[in-house]
Amino acid sequence: MNKRHLLFALALLVLLGLLLLISRPAAEPDSPAPATPATGSTPAATPKIASLASINGQALARRHLDIQRWETAEGARVLFVEARELPMFDLRLTFAAGSSQDGATPGLAMLTNAMLNEGIDGRDTTAIAAGFESLGAVFGNGAYRDMAVASLRSLSAAEQREAALALFAQVVGAPSFPDAALARLKNQVLAGLEQQKQNPGKLASIALFQQLYGAHPYARPSDGTLQSVPALDRAQLAAFHARAYSAGNAVIALVGDLSRSEAEAIAAQVSASLPKGPALPAPPAPAAPAAARQHIEFPSQQTHLMLAQLGIERRDPDYAALYVGNQILGGGGFGTRLMEEVREKRGLTYGIYSGFTPMQVAGPFMINVQTRAELSEATLELVRTLVRDFVAQGPTEEELKQVKRELAGSFPLTTASNADIVGQLAAIGFYDLPSTQLEDFMNQVQQLSVDQVREAMARHLDADAFVVVSSGPTVAQQPLPPPVERPAAQSAGVPEH
Repeated sequence: MNKRHLLFALALLVLLGLLLLISRPAAEPDSPAPATPATGSTPAATPKIASLASINGQALARRHLDIQRWETAEGARVLFVEARELPMFDLRLTFAAGSSQDGATPGLAMLTNAMLNEGIDGRDTTAIAAGFESLGAVFGNGAYRDMAVASLRSLSAAEQREAALALFAQVVGAPSFPDAALARLKNQVLAGLEQQKQNPGKLASIALFQQLYGAHPYARPSDGTLQSVPALDRAQLAAFHARAYSAGNAVIALVGDLSRSEAEAIAAQVSASLPKGPALPAPPAPAAPAAARQHIEFPSQQTHLMLAQLGIERRDPDYAALYVGNQILGGGGFGTRLMEEVREKRGLTYGIYSGFTPMQVAGPFMINVQTRAELSEATLELVRTLVRDFVAQGPTEEELKQVKRELAGSFPLTTASNADIVGQLAAIGFYDLPSTQLEDFMNQVQQLSVDQVREAMARHLDADAFVVVSSGPTVAQQPLPPPVERPAAQSAGVPEH
């Protein structure tokens, strides 16, 4: 037998072995053996899936979260879930220290957060990074409009855990804000702000928030401005840290291979390392602006269109209904009303998306689309019409059923990993939601009717109330191409390429 025939024979044996394994009923070593009925009859055969249709619409098993809550002596709120599957833990600190707390100094919150791991007593940024790396730990941070975050992932064994926590507590609780590092970061931020001038989408987004929020803190860009960033100094960062990174302004989320007593000790250690102080008040409620239109001239082939109006705060009782409604309108990717009419039938864009962003106070509802410049006005009117029709009529029964199935199927992914769980805990704590929030949300979704979704969308959306910002060239406009219905079935022939 030559080498070629030998390889073929070996491959055939491997294939036969795999087929035998696949055809054999799979054992479940972690499941107890089925009990024999008292009558002495043989156990019933395990049901097998004969068709994928038999599981259509069935939700995956959900991971139950036993959320434990308490407060530290300094006033930090703690949420903890014990998860022993892996020898590690995730810790996330969330502070009401986003750009809405900047006051008259845009960029202050962002720079303060970015400087956390740039220096502590006796260590510079390189030594801090090396310290976490030597322990197999990972530090993370970020700042947004509502919140600032600092996180730690570490092995749970005491030797690594204690050293990682000691370093983390110093980084978050006592940063030194070295002048050289601050100058470097400010230069990086300024370079990024200069680059934004060449990004029509970013220019439109900045203008949109200014139009939508006016004098409200949410109107200011989180990255600061070319005028505000150069003036920021170390004293301002240190003062903001002392006020906004206080224990009373913090939520501590913990997930992992820890006992309750170990979690309490970690929370107490981290809380005690933070400045002392109360929670900061939420921003004031914004006033709804009048409908407006702004165009930013930009030399490009495409026009960015952004539409927005005030949406909801995170605790709004219509949250579930609006989430479902938006999934049907434009938040669910392919198959949504906006995607179907704007992309699939008319080819006006690669993608169009809508979404509510609930925040401490009313966040935006936004629609974002990029299209050919000569069709931008007609595309805008089409989007308005689609929103108006959806608000008036609501979803169909089939659309609602489909979204319910999709959410039931994807819901387990929201708690699939420790990182997912710690993110959920942080949001629950920061927005002061009940511990049963995840289950409550899914129950509310599954009970929604078409009328409830339609009424919720009508309460919060008005197709004639949008603030609209476009960014692109001024060109002669053309009418929309007629819609093209897709064929009911795709050809089953062999493709040519």
